[in-house]
Amino acid sequence: MHITVLGAGAWGTALAAALAPRHPVLLWARSGAALASVTATRRNERYLPGIELPAALQCTGDLTAAVAHARHGLLLIATPTAALRELLRQLRGIAALPPLVWLCKGLEGVSAAMAHEIVRDELGGHPAGPLSGPSFAQEVAKGLPTALAVAGDDPLCRLVTEALHGPALRIYSTHDVVGVEVGGAVKNVMAIATGICDALELGHNARAALITRGLAEITRFGVALGAQAQTFMGLTGVGDLILTCTGELSRNRQVGLMLGRGLPLKEALDRLGHVAEGVWSAAAVRSRAASLGVRMPITEAVCAVLEERASPRQALDGLLARQPQREGPE
Repeated sequence: MHITVLGAGAWGTALAAALAPRHPVLLWARSGAALASVTATRRNERYLPGIELPAALQCTGDLTAAVAHARHGLLLIATPTAALRELLRQLRGIAALPPLVWLCKGLEGVSAAMAHEIVRDELGGHPAGPLSGPSFAQEVAKGLPTALAVAGDDPLCRLVTEALHGPALRIYSTHDVVGVEVGGAVKNVMAIATGICDALELGHNARAALITRGLAEITRFGVALGAQAQTFMGLTGVGDLILTCTGELSRNRQVGLMLGRGLPLKEALDRLGHVAEGVWSAAAVRSRAASLGVRMPITEAVCAVLEERASPRQALDGLLARQPQREGPE
């Protein structure tokens, strides 16, 4: 199957590399430096240091040619959420657009829109859906076992499963687009909180409590948006939450660790050198939750730190000082 991956960051490059031995894959790079690096050295050192890319993987900077390559196949969008709308507007002018799947995990900043809402705004009812799950780009690029979930209607799920499912990639499917997107977006915010908790050396008990209550927060928010509660017990819920909160390759966890050790946000992001979606999604999640009347105390605490209204210690002390709550359905 002809597959095009739009976005030559870590995740886009990794997935393109994983699929290139089995399919004709074309990687589109917006950055001229990334395009030159992949073409000349078979590496993308900025995003995937030390990873040798397959010889079969082709790269281009021509968006029209990239889409044409996948005209009878599949388009994978691997840009940050903040760049999704602009890219979709460029795609709108290209004829014979193939089915597409997005890999970004976040909410749009000003609008607080989820990715499927952005896609609906820009492309109407075009066949599309999210692909998400517990996955570090470096491990996917190395061919290590990974399980992901695609969400959408049956034809799209079958197409994506046919294209991606293989020896190292297991693909599951669901109709719950909202649940998959909420799990992928809000776990990044929880990972920042967990990184702060660990930097303050509050212990494994505190980390476990924070992750568990984070899952409750994600579920409340998702159900209020129309998701199925059961989705959050799967790959794109608890699976992705645990990985992102505890894995050392997690960008959002790394941001939390640096904030918890006293670094200002700008310096933390400069050191990271990559996009950490939770930083840009936290305020959007808070805004969307407020409009629904959903309590999000951990998200509120993370926002307070990111906005420098509270120190990391003050924010976590505020969480611990909250009144006791019932656990379980409310």
